[in-house]
Amino acid sequence: MHALLTGDHHVHSTFSDDAVSTLAENVDAAAAAGLATVRLVDHVRQSTEWVPDYLAAVRALRVPDALTVLTGVEAKILDVSGALDIPALPSGIDRILIADHQFPGTDGPLGPTAVRERIDGGWAADDVLDQLVSALIASMRRHPGNQLAHCFSILPKIGLSETDLGSERISAWARAAAETDTLVEVNEKWGCPGVPLLDALHRAGAEIVASTDSHVATDVGRYSRVSEMLDTWGAR
Repeated sequence: MHALLTGDHHVHSTFSDDAVSTLAENVDAAAAAGLATVRLVDHVRQSTEWVPDYLAAVRALRVPDALTVLTGVEAKILDVSGALDIPALPSGIDRILIADHQFPGTDGPLGPTAVRERIDGGWAADDVLDQLVSALIASMRRHPGNQLAHCFSILPKIGLSETDLGSERISAWARAAAETDTLVEVNEKWGCPGVPLLDALHRAGAEIVASTDSHVATDVGRYSRVSEMLDTWGAR
């Protein structure tokens, strides 16, 4: 088994409104899966007020000696400046997960349908990709020492793919991750970023982690797509 698969760095609980398992159930599942590390993560917005309660609940967990529990909150990129939809955070959050839930526009986030309509109306794919990569890099530089969540999962939603990025954009993105101590997760749910991007991250010296992006405890630490990607990557 690849060493990365002993960790799951993106696990949601009932603090997120789209997840069904409790923090304790996720910790139990991580231990049952034989993981060494689990990062408990939930979605936040600027209006979120429950982060202190979440941290208190994490501190109250009974954690097996062999398991390291880390914390995180997941927030979407808002715009090209790299701003995040995130509240003021108390101490105790290990990493913010920077997410491309929507497309970072010049004046705020755009939904995938709006972006596809603009592309159909003449917005050049190269300009779309430049804006996305610039926003990701700006976010890493504005919020260093954090983690990219399911990076580039927005691309198929807007009718593009990682193969459209090109080596120059990929290299700039990977270098920024390394320079800002940004972890980059290879994500089971979305199957991204792909092998060529993992290569670029490795060349740049960026740190890669594995995640399931689980919303139910039975998925914690259970890898299929990521395992296949890492096997392919390791064989290159």
